[in-house]
Amino acid sequence: MILANWQLTERILAKYQPLSETAFYILLSLMVQSSHGYGISKYVAELTDERIVLGSGTIYGTLNKMLKDGLVTVYADGERKKVYEITELGSSVFYREKARIKEVYDHSLTIGGDLS
Repeated sequence: MILANWQLTERILAKYQPLSETAFYILLSLMVQSSHGYGISKYVAELTDERIVLGSGTIYGTLNKMLKDGLVTVYADGERKKVYEITELGSSVFYREKARIKEVYDHSLTIGGDLS
């Protein structure tokens, strides 16, 4: 069976909902700036006050899965490092997850007060 592009896109969007925390932070990092794996790991560690420290196996395993599914692309910079860049599909996955997280947060407020 051959699927149309929109069907493939919908399957991938569904596959990544909800995103793992690792995948969310990788995409968040790439929304800010294209980067190599170490740069992504460093950004995530700084952003989360080192609550999340991505090991090389975790980050490259996730990036390879995202590359295969079309969420990121890769190119070599002048130093022959792989630089990852988010695609339009990757941005869609990120924004869907961001909306889902906001909805969860908003629902949590129904018990009263903020989350502090």
